[in-house]
Amino acid sequence: MTAAPARPDRAPWNRDERLGILNGWLVFLGDGFLNVSVVLAGFAARLGAPNAVIGLLPAIAGGGWMLPQLLVAARVRPLPHKLPVYRSAALARMLSYLAMVVIAATLADRPALCLTLFILAMVTNALASGVAGLPFLEVVSKVVPSSRRARFFGTRNLYGGLLAFGAGLVVRWILASELAFPLNYALIFLLGTVAYTVGYGVFGRVTEPPDQPLPPGNVWDEVRSIPATLADAHFRAFLRVRLLLAAASLGEPFYAVYALRELEYPAATLGVFVMTLTGAAPLSNLVWQRVAERKGSRRIIRYAAATAGLAPLVALTVGTLGLGAWAYLLVFLLTSVAAQGFNLGHTNHLLNISPPESRSRYIGTLNTLVGTVLFAPVVGGVIADTLGYRTVFVLGSALFAVAWWQCGKLRRDA
Repeated sequence: MTAAPARPDRAPWNRDERLGILNGWLVFLGDGFLNVSVVLAGFAARLGAPNAVIGLLPAIAGGGWMLPQLLVAARVRPLPHKLPVYRSAALARMLSYLAMVVIAATLADRPALCLTLFILAMVTNALASGVAGLPFLEVVSKVVPSSRRARFFGTRNLYGGLLAFGAGLVVRWILASELAFPLNYALIFLLGTVAYTVGYGVFGRVTEPPDQPLPPGNVWDEVRSIPATLADAHFRAFLRVRLLLAAASLGEPFYAVYALRELEYPAATLGVFVMTLTGAAPLSNLVWQRVAERKGSRRIIRYAAATAGLAPLVALTVGTLGLGAWAYLLVFLLTSVAAQGFNLGHTNHLLNISPPESRSRYIGTLNTLVGTVLFAPVVGGVIADTLGYRTVFVLGSALFAVAWWQCGKLRRDA
């Protein structure tokens, strides 16, 4: 009796796939140290930043990453190799992270100047990350077959989440130690910088197969192509969902700030929040990967939207009933589970609905349009300053519910 042939999607990882997975693990580790909604928001709150400024931090990280995508698509699409663009952007990202470390360590006694320069460094980093993002996806789409992408990203997320959980332990230990502010935060930022730098270097070693030569593009061609891209009904449905989910994120940077300022949890609790965010990721990735392989990315995004919509409701309940810090951890548990679903579902769905010859254009158009709405947390900060955190949380939950409903219109086979 002959053995059944091995499934191609379960074959051992090749060299380039292993480098891509290791890159993901190291980036997840860096994310644990430099989590925008917990660690950076806590740092800004410690400096006395208003809520609108705190809301600006994730807006910069997300919107700054997405806004340059259309410009990058025009420059990158004609290139047979995309990795040189990724490597150049990685250098700028590393230098901006180092600048954040120095600014935090030396200027915290002048909060306004510290926040201003810190935000400028974040803007530089986010824009450089936006330049690197599209080449990264292009290279992944070339070296990882579509049948293996769900497992590829699931493996990155699973073990990367375990490393990020370890980063949360370190964050908690540093913030509870005798190391004074701001050196405690500067040390956390430095550890994140090291993890990111090594991770970028690892992915830069991937052997990228060349694309077919294409005629040079320009930004105006990409802008003029937007109506043609929007003519794709599947793309429009996905764009609509992404815009709603981006708007619904207006309350996410205030979960930690609400806990510090309104519920009066100690600063070391931020480390526990990071541990919850990252510790839930590995287990949730096992579930999301199975959903991706059996049900497709549409189902992942819909389930993740429902999960994300519960987080602000839990924050409201815990804050109103005074249930304590342990109950409040459920907010970050739900946020983490949803985020892992979005990470896997969004990437797979976009790559699957994008025609190979127009992949860069689809990626660039979607990310640029969604990037304009990722500044919703700034609006959330203004609302929090005027009407309170509870209003922001109710609005966010309502928007997640609308996004869940719109997920029903996504392509079922993606």
